[in-house]
Amino acid sequence: MYQSKQTFHNNKTTSQILFSTSINFKMKSVIAFTSAFLATLNLVTAAPAPAAAQAVSVSYDPKFDIGTTSLSTVTCSDGSNGLLTAGYTDFASLPIARIGGAPTVAIWNSPNCGACYKLHYSNGKVDESITVIAIDSAPGGFNIGKGAMDLLTNNQAEQLGRIDATYELVADSECGL
Repeated sequence: MYQSKQTFHNNKTTSQILFSTSINFKMKSVIAFTSAFLATLNLVTAAPAPAAAQAVSVSYDPKFDIGTTSLSTVTCSDGSNGLLTAGYTDFASLPIARIGGAPTVAIWNSPNCGACYKLHYSNGKVDESITVIAIDSAPGGFNIGKGAMDLLTNNQAEQLGRIDATYELVADSECGL
């Protein structure tokens, strides 16, 4: 009768050692794959969602409609984030005339200087959106030119004075920047 010769290592047969090694290799592979998969899943779930529109109060000031006004008169004048530093000189030199103060511009040289925002107003028969460039601070909400407010409210800026709207940050290209 044929008998197989088995070697012993710490009271384990060669077959047991090979089986154990195989299981260890498979477990390490499964653990590595699972770790990689979970890390990828974590990156996907951690990716920021598009910013949701936020409620905001919007008013107007006709000073933002005077194109010859120097940008040195607003919060976003000079400094590394300033509009003068970017090569603009006055309100009319900006790519669009829809400009004003934004609640996201808290201080001089804010990183939000020159940011492009989409404002949306809906009330009754009016449902309008416009883009505006932030050039000044406006702690209570957006404060834009009368012309921009008329576009947003279907020519009701004077009648309404202040409105509730929503805003969201959009690509600079939407403001021509």
